[in-house]
This record gives sequence, structure tokens and C-alpha cells, in this order.
Amino acid sequence: MMTDPVDPYIFSSDTLPSDPRFLPPLANGRLGWRVFGTIMHMGGIYNGERGACHRADIPCPLAVKMRIEEEGTHSYTLDTHTGIFTHSILTSRVQASQLFYAHRQYPNLLVMEVFLQRQKTTEEPITVTLESSFTPYSDDITFQNAPDYKGGRHIFGQTKSPEVPGGLSPSMHLIWTPLTTSVTLLPDQSQSRWGFLVAAAESSESVQACFDTGLELFEHGDLQTSHLRAWAELWLGSRVELAGPLPLSRAVIGCMFYLLSAFPSLTEAPSLFGGVSPGGLSNGGQGQDYWGHVFWDQDTWIYPSIALFYPKLARAVLDYRVRTIEGAKANAEQQGYKGLKFPWESAVSGQEVCPDDIYGQQEIHINGDVILAFQQYLYLTQDLEMFKEGRGSEVVWGVADYWVSRVTWNPEDQHYHIRGVMPPDEYYYNVDNSVYTNSVAKNSLQFAVELAGLLQHPAPPEWQEVADKLKIPFDEELKYHPEFDGYRKGSPVKQADAVMLGYPLGLSMSLEVRRNDLEWYETVTDPHGPAMTWGMFAVGWLELSEAQKAQQLLDKCFENIQGPFQVWSESSDGSGAVNFLTGMGGFLQAFLFGYTGFRVQKDGLYFAPLIPDEMAVLSVKGVNYLSNKLDLLVEKQEVSLAVRKQAEDSGSEEPCPLEIVLESSGKIIPLIPGQTVTFPRQAGKIKKQRSSSYCWPL
Repeated sequence: MMTDPVDPYIFSSDTLPSDPRFLPPLANGRLGWRVFGTIMHMGGIYNGERGACHRADIPCPLAVKMRIEEEGTHSYTLDTHTGIFTHSILTSRVQASQLFYAHRQYPNLLVMEVFLQRQKTTEEPITVTLESSFTPYSDDITFQNAPDYKGGRHIFGQTKSPEVPGGLSPSMHLIWTPLTTSVTLLPDQSQSRWGFLVAAAESSESVQACFDTGLELFEHGDLQTSHLRAWAELWLGSRVELAGPLPLSRAVIGCMFYLLSAFPSLTEAPSLFGGVSPGGLSNGGQGQDYWGHVFWDQDTWIYPSIALFYPKLARAVLDYRVRTIEGAKANAEQQGYKGLKFPWESAVSGQEVCPDDIYGQQEIHINGDVILAFQQYLYLTQDLEMFKEGRGSEVVWGVADYWVSRVTWNPEDQHYHIRGVMPPDEYYYNVDNSVYTNSVAKNSLQFAVELAGLLQHPAPPEWQEVADKLKIPFDEELKYHPEFDGYRKGSPVKQADAVMLGYPLGLSMSLEVRRNDLEWYETVTDPHGPAMTWGMFAVGWLELSEAQKAQQLLDKCFENIQGPFQVWSESSDGSGAVNFLTGMGGFLQAFLFGYTGFRVQKDGLYFAPLIPDEMAVLSVKGVNYLSNKLDLLVEKQEVSLAVRKQAEDSGSEEPCPLEIVLESSGKIIPLIPGQTVTFPRQAGKIKKQRSSSYCWPL
């Protein structure tokens, strides 16, 4: 499909960014590191109590730069096909290549390989210097030496402070291949390769096993190839491509690459997953990038684009929230309420770790954001086990109990109110009836009732009562949704808030109201606000069939992309969190839920495709719906859809037979695995076939 000869998956430059914050991060859901940097992080390893909690800085032995005495041409390449960053130096005598990767299949390993290849026949040795800035010291972990292990250096220690007073401080073990100051290509060698491993884990036994695995893979020549296979598998199951401007293609691919890098491997035990922070695992030390905490960014902005392709990775997010149930219960009790109150900023325990109390006390829409992720998962997968043995029902019902205890009845307007909150628009606080907060609370309560019916659990009548009578602010005269009680039309707005009522919340409204919300809030939204905002505006305009307007707003995001490696900054001036996954998630949703029109509903996966003039084709491959893998191709006038034929030995669940129902004609088209169906571009939905009720419990 690609017509441009330049591969949009490869980001190359002959120089490095002047700001080292925009060096490419390499991560695998377990370890994260910015190339050439002295610090790396591991998911779930934090130092500091409560509001001082931050990702523990771990010294990275791969803080190495390659030098050569003679003049040469330098190139720096991030290949997102493979997740490998390469620094190459080409001289008249040698091509020297330094490769870095966070191993995609074995996530406790970071790797550096150095490859020298002689360019002309000589009898001289060729030496390349490896300059290291590594020191085995951390401000967060008190390290001590352990005996060398199979030729590798070994240090271990504990973080200096636990997250919760009186709790345990996590342990950290590192084993790495000793670094040499140089490597030499001998006179009789035309080429040679050297490998350097870093294994990181929380126990001596585990880190030794990881190091053993790395040594064995390297010995058998499978260290890099196993990494390549894992990335190939990921891309096979989740590919978003377009025929259009190269910068747009690169932006989409870069977002997919960095989001996938934030999640665990498809074979890793999900219990090890520590959630996704706004700046990913490569960032989040003390005082930077929100200290590596997990926010609504994970559930609302990052999760949807991953859940659409990979139920297993989606479940890792849900399992992370399940493991914080006890902390969420403690948060609710501390605030004087029932049920579960998920923290605005989360680490491992689930107790609030936000440095500023007001956010944890008032930005309570996080509860509804978490539930929306659980709801989307159920509708995409039919996996009721997650809500039974997986304890998902405890999360859903615990949040419902919180909302019931948090509301106040107002006899004057005969509605329940939620008072004293901070909406997503953080320019305001201590307001009543945030329209987003109340709407997401209403959705949480309705889903709790629905889930109770599915699991034959008696639902307290208060859940439905509060949902039915919860105030949703609306201006009848101006026909728009004010952000909260007392909001004055035209007041400045930090970020997407009320415009999210249509998507992702799906609040029913007329097209006139949807347009008013978009038009009126666009003019007052801070142009230097967080990067994810314009993706939500784009989705909204696509709901109104205005593709060009959507693309114009989406183009604003390019100000946040810091070349040459497609690393995002939170703000358009380069400030704020870097490798800003939240912004990437908002941008991707404009493609996956905007240009496709996908909506995950109880009775089907809805679509309403529409692409702008500068895009000839949009291809979305690997959408996972009811255990089927779907490939979608959107063109100006036609849409093609295919269900992949499942391999007999795939081990996956039996897929539910699907059909398409076209909106305009009501025509039903069965989807037969291995066959492509093409129809004029229009809205419709993908649903289970009527004869296949056995595969869906609703």
C-alpha cells in the first residue's frame, strides 16, 4: 500500500537532538531507558513515601558512546519495525555499528551489540573506543556488590524508602557484562560482533536466571532474532498505516511504536506489569515527568488504542487496577466514603501518591475513567472470567458504592449532585457538578447494574436511582454543556473536558449540541495545553462528518512531535513530560476511533469511516473483536473488511462468527474467515451472527 519509497517505520538522522530529553526511549513494559542515558527504570520500582514517591533511578551499564579516531560519517537510526536503535560510523576502513534494544520477549534484558565490518582489505587492526559514563550508584537505591556471576558484575540493594510508611522497600539486582574500553577487529577478521547484556530483576535468583537466558541466546545466535520475532508478532497483530503525507504516516507509526513499547510482552505474566505513566518507563525520576505515577492517562488516553488490538495487554491494565483494590478502599475510607476511590496518582499500593492533596481529593473522575476501561474490555472480549475470578466485579461495584456515598440529594431540582470536585480542566477546582465527572459517574453506575445482571448479582437499587437522577449540566437556552455549575461561557479551558461527552463517554445529544460544544470550547482552549486535547476535538468533528476540520485540528499535534525520533512533548513548546504517551494516545484515537468511526458498544463494534482529502487510504489491521482478528481498509468511496483465518494450532479461543449490518440499507453481510467483503463507504456495525448466541452472554 505504501507508495513513498521512504520507509515510514525508520526514523534516521545524521545528528542527535540538541536536547537529550528527546533521545529515543527504548522500553518493553518492564524496563525503560533513554539511549546513551545513565539512568533506567523498572516497572513497579519506586522510592519515597506517599507524595515523595517516584520511579527509582537505576544506573544503566549501557551508557556508552562509540568513538573512532579517523573521520567518518555518523548516522542515528530508530527502526520501529524492530525496536532497535543504531549508531553507525562509516569510514574508508570500517563500518562500526552500535545497536541498542530493550528485549521484547525477555523483558528483564537490555542489550548492546557492537558490529565492525571492514570496508577494504588491509592487514591492520581496527579499534573502536567505547566511552562509558556508567557508575554503579543511585540516589534512590543503596547498592552493594555481590560476587560476579558467570563473568558478569552483580550489584544489589533496596530502595531507601517504601511507598507506604511501614511497608517493604523493593529490592533490585543488576548483572551486566563488564564493559571494555575498546573493541578491535583483528587483521585476519573481515567482521566481528560483541554483545553486552544487562539483566535487572527483584531477586538474586531471578536476575541470574535472566542473565543465563541472555547468555544462552547470545551463544546460539538467537538474542537479537528472538527480539525481532517478538516485534514482528506485535506488528502483525496491530498495524495502522495510511497512504498520505509522510510526516503523518511517521507520526501514526511512532505513536503505535511507543505505546506498544509501554506494554508487556504477549508472553509475560501480567502480574509483573506496573501500569503506564504519562512519560513511560524511560522517564519518571524524582521531580520529572509526573514522577512515573499512573494517572487517568493510562485508562482514558493510552488504553483504548491498545485494547482494540490486544485483549491480553488490555487485561494487564485491568489487572494492575485490581491489584490496587486495597489501596483504593483505604483512599475512600480516608475521605469518609464507601467503596473504592482509585488514586489520582498511583504507584504500586493504590494509595494516593499525588504530591498535592487537592488533586487526590477532588479529581475523582479517575474512578469513572477506570470503569470505562473495564466496560470496553467486556464489550470487546466477552471475557466474564475477568469479572469473576479476575475480581473485575469488585472494581466495578466498589466504584458504584463510592459514587452513591459521594453524591448529595438536592430537593430543589430533584437531582443528585457531586460537589467540590476538580474536572479534567484543571484550571478550576472545588466546583459542583463537573459535567464530565457526573457523566462518567453515571456511566459507571449504569455499567455496575448491567454487570450485576450478567453475573446474577443483586444490584442495590441506589445504583440505578443515582444514575437516573444524577445532574448532567446543560444550558437549555444556549444548547451546550457548561463544564460545571457556574461556568461562564468563554472562560479559558486547559484541555479536553466537555468535548469528551460525545466520545469517549457516548452521552446522547443532538448534532446541534455536539457542534456547539466543539465550536465554543475550541476557541477558549489553551493552545499550549496538553497534547492529547486536539485528538478529541478531531473525533468530535468526524462525528459531524467534517473530515477536513478534524485534520486541521489534528495537525496542531505536530507542534508536540520533537524530531527526528518522533518523541512527543506534553506542550507544544517542548516543555512538560517527554515521550508523552498521553498525547500519542489522543492522536491515535483520532485515527482508530475518528477516521474509522469505531465505537465499542454492548451490541456491536460500530463504524462510520471517513478520511480527509490528504489521505487516500487508511488501513487498520489486527482489530480484535470477540476473538476475531479484523483487517479494515478505508478508501474515499469504499470500505473493505476481512476476518483473518485462524491457524488451527493457534491456541486462541474459538472466535464468535460475525456479520456486518449496514446502516443505510439494513443489509446483512456474513464475515467468513479468510474472505474480504467490500461495500460503499457508509456507517454500520460488526456484530455476532444471529445464529451464534452461544458465544456471547449478553
